[in-house]
Amino acid sequence: MRYKGFIFVLLFFTLVSAPAWEEDIWNLSMNKISAIVDLIDQNYFEAVDHEELAFSSIKGMLQTLDPHSYFLDPRHFDRVREEYKGKYYGLGILIQKQDKRLVVISPTEGGPAYRLGIRSGDVISHIEGETTEPITSTEAMMRLRGPKDTKVTITIAREGWEDPFDVTIVREEIALHSVQYAFILQDDIGYIRIRNFAETTTREFEEKMALLSKQGMKKLILDLRNNGGGTFLQSIELSDEFLPEGTLVVSIKGRNRYLDRKYFAKKNGQHEKIPLVILIDGASASAPEILSGAVKDNDRGLIVGQDSWGKGLVQTIVPLAPNAAVALTTAKYYTPSGRSIQRDYSSFEDYYIYRKETPEDQREVSYTTGGRKVLGQGGITPDYEVEFPFNRLVYDLLLKGNVFTYAKKFIEKKRPVSENYLFPGDNRNKDAASPKKAVDQNFVVDQDIIEDFKAYIQDEKFEFEEEKFPAAKHELKRWLEREIHSALWGIEMGAKAYQKTDPAVLKALEVFPEAVALVKDKIP
Repeated sequence: MRYKGFIFVLLFFTLVSAPAWEEDIWNLSMNKISAIVDLIDQNYFEAVDHEELAFSSIKGMLQTLDPHSYFLDPRHFDRVREEYKGKYYGLGILIQKQDKRLVVISPTEGGPAYRLGIRSGDVISHIEGETTEPITSTEAMMRLRGPKDTKVTITIAREGWEDPFDVTIVREEIALHSVQYAFILQDDIGYIRIRNFAETTTREFEEKMALLSKQGMKKLILDLRNNGGGTFLQSIELSDEFLPEGTLVVSIKGRNRYLDRKYFAKKNGQHEKIPLVILIDGASASAPEILSGAVKDNDRGLIVGQDSWGKGLVQTIVPLAPNAAVALTTAKYYTPSGRSIQRDYSSFEDYYIYRKETPEDQREVSYTTGGRKVLGQGGITPDYEVEFPFNRLVYDLLLKGNVFTYAKKFIEKKRPVSENYLFPGDNRNKDAASPKKAVDQNFVVDQDIIEDFKAYIQDEKFEFEEEKFPAAKHELKRWLEREIHSALWGIEMGAKAYQKTDPAVLKALEVFPEAVALVKDKIP
């Protein structure tokens, strides 16, 4: 069996440092696994997929260790490598599954799909002749990506066109930006969102900081919400951007004594003096927790949002083949105050499904450099907690694509209410008695648009409970503003419109005087 060796390599790596008295167990384990693999291969009632059998064996072993040791099979190996490298080969489009439709949210300007005329709102009905209805957006993404200079044919259904049409696109290198958005939010306050930690993260961050500084930025909101992590070293490098030279960032401890290390900030003269507020939530895990922990424990800035995920384990990528690897947990990391933030993972359901929190009286107590109490075993607790604005009706409308589609119809003047607005490129309305409302970069959704949207979803036969609509209005307004601004001025401007009314962002703006005081206390 070609893949039997994978199992042996993993067992060797796992047990190589075992005491001598465990040699009998090692030999017994190897012999039993080899015998079981041969038994299945020779006697199962039908031919087995050797590759799938080997992969399943490895995955099963890793699942007995901890939630974050995992196997990268060839299908997932390339995607993880793309995330870390910050680039991939594909079409250059942002896609989203809306009900059964695979919709183009935005083509990357200058990319291969953009140059061939793919538009926001186009529906990809088929990929290489196969329907996209039953597949997820992730599965579609994997099919659209591929080796450089290879071709993929997609079928496009476009509103207003009678028949779908095929487009064959040559895959090119596409930058996969780690820093997703960066803009001046208001006055001298900048906003940067980092979606993951990749090899390019710190470089991208420095480029955006230089750009925003030229625009007058003197304070920063760093958004790490929904950031699932990435490279360990990048979390240290980015922490160094804010901490004076010699400041402890993080320490790690493992079974292997060579993994016992402390990491300190190495540079000065970066952004040690800028008042800082970091946004986190329950999906902020690992690398963003290292950064947030370093900032909080060193009393360098404020944390706003919700408790982070609570992942305090470090994985080492161990290659098993050119296109397969194991990410094995080899150490725990500790924030500068000496606390581990790892949540209890003895129960899969409690860890992943219910996200059960460790009772406060069972959590380790540590203290920041300024003497503030901080707790371990439960992620990073924010200085100011802000609830996530979730409304089920709005969620369903987003999932079905109604908000996105309405925004396009509104700016294309295909809605009755559009007649009351003056869009970019329109001639100015000279009739002072009935002036139209300007749709500019300060545009906000008003009650007329909300009511028109309600009429639109009723016409579309979207089923909802009438009495629940009023409670959805505020969050619906925010999403409509986001989609309208995105459609007119690009995704980043849509994000800016949305963040202006984000509860966590508003709280960050409110507490900046405290963040300013922290910097003054630290650095003359």
